Parts: sequence; structure tokens; C-alpha cells
Amino acid sequence: MFDYFYGQSGEMFSYFRVPKILFRDIKFKDLSTDAKTLYGILLDRMGLSVKNGWLDEQGRVYQNQTNHDLSNRG
Repeated sequence: MFDYFYGQSGEMFSYFRVPKILFRDIKFKDLSTDAKTLYGILLDRMGLSVKNGWLDEQGRVYQNQTNHDLSNRG
């Protein structure tokens, strides 16, 4: 499918970051891989929420997405 990466070619892809704790900590062992992936997607979207100034009265960042929006990502 993929050949080797050369030089800066690995930078041409974008990635979702998922905290390692979701895979290493025993309290998350029953959390599905899909749920962990969704968490990574939501973390990625958090940056856009901050950029748009989506903060509540206590300064917490929030997102406004429906389940339908999230299920159609890919």
C-alpha cells in the first residue's frame, strides 16, 4: 500500500492524536477502539473551537456537533 517515507514526505499526511493513557491505563481497558478514536477526533476539533472563541462563562472550551455530524466523519 505505502512505500517508504523519504525526507519530509511523512509530513504530507495529517493525523489525529490520541492520548496514550487511553491504551495503557487499566481503567480504559473496556473502552472500544472506536471510542478512543472518536476522542482523538474531538481533541482535534477542540483547536478549532478555541480559534472560534467557543468558551463558556467559566472559560471552558466547548463543541457543538450532533451525533450525525460525528458519524459522517471519515
